[in-house]
Amino acid sequence: MDFKFLKDNELVVPAQTKIAMIVMDGLGGLPMEPGGKTELESARKPNLDALAAQSALGLADPVAPGITPGSGPGHLGIFGYDPMVYEIGRGVLEALGIDFDLGPNDVAARGNFCAVDAAGNLTDRRAGRIATELNVELGTLLRTIQLDGVQVFVETVKDYRFVLVLRGAGLGDALTETDPQRLGVPALPVRAHQPDAEQTALLANQFVDQARKLLADKHPANMVLLRGFAKRPAIPSYQDVFDLRAAAIAVYPMYRGLSKLLGMKTLAVPGETIADEFTVLEKNWNDFDFFYLHVKKTDSAGEDGDFARKAHVIEELDAQLPRLLALKPDVVIVGGDHSTPALLKSHSWHPVPVMLYSKFVRADGIAEYGEHACTRGSLGRLRSRELMPIALANAGRLTKFGA
Repeated sequence: MDFKFLKDNELVVPAQTKIAMIVMDGLGGLPMEPGGKTELESARKPNLDALAAQSALGLADPVAPGITPGSGPGHLGIFGYDPMVYEIGRGVLEALGIDFDLGPNDVAARGNFCAVDAAGNLTDRRAGRIATELNVELGTLLRTIQLDGVQVFVETVKDYRFVLVLRGAGLGDALTETDPQRLGVPALPVRAHQPDAEQTALLANQFVDQARKLLADKHPANMVLLRGFAKRPAIPSYQDVFDLRAAAIAVYPMYRGLSKLLGMKTLAVPGETIADEFTVLEKNWNDFDFFYLHVKKTDSAGEDGDFARKAHVIEELDAQLPRLLALKPDVVIVGGDHSTPALLKSHSWHPVPVMLYSKFVRADGIAEYGEHACTRGSLGRLRSRELMPIALANAGRLTKFGA
């Protein structure tokens, strides 16, 4: 079941209740050695464990069993949308996340500054996670690139990420990415999936060629990768679908962009810590029905293969959780958009541990939040998009189906 069923059958009803959703990016993990604990299981998290005892637990597949999702599809799923129906390119999310005025015919791509060796083979897909200040400097160089027949925009996002936007007539977004997702090989050429994107593929490859020359003597960021070519799609808003005044609390632009696309109010966070995000939550608690709070650094640590750091980020979140519970939310969802095990240093297909708390839930009485504990929970193994209907029901926001 997804939101279309709810909407078509007019099941959503208004209520004076509040739902809070905490998404720890890349939450799911694996033990570093057989028989060991995952990052979540290793973390000291008394508040999450106590909440788990009062919640229903389960494992959620962001897209479908066996499918490794990107962050966009992973978030769409936990937000209640079917990610196989609504595809949103990463470039669009990054552009919207930095408040770029993206036109309906613009093609946006998410860019990574990266490092290559003398032979052009990738040595670091993220250029050592360079500082945003260096990104700004390198972006100034890339803005000198000119391509026939189109306007070229290069905008800094954060750290090693930037946005490339092409604006002109007849552009297509059915394009392959240049990131091979592994080291020791060169970047891939952009190719068109459809004939109407052939010219855009040519332009994208020209941009990469010029970028390579401009960055040749820059270290550690001497090359670029382009991912997620897309135009801005049409997608129903949270207000239209769930009748929720929704707010998003996220530091990283991409997640702010997705929230904005879904009609959420993106709240400014004056800082970058988890504590800063909870301060924003407290200040705006009376103004919205639904809060999405995003924690990025679980995913970053997983991608870096840093098991201990990922567990520490979970502990940071745990320390702030009482601030949310003191506000007496009617429903709390804690989960992730996908798994990023430190063992694999990448996103993976493993289902994500999830818990759902309300005073009406049939609590499992399992006082532990972790992958193995969640396999014993009453939610079972479900699709992420099924969580929102359960949350709405527990918040008194769904009426009876049928006579």
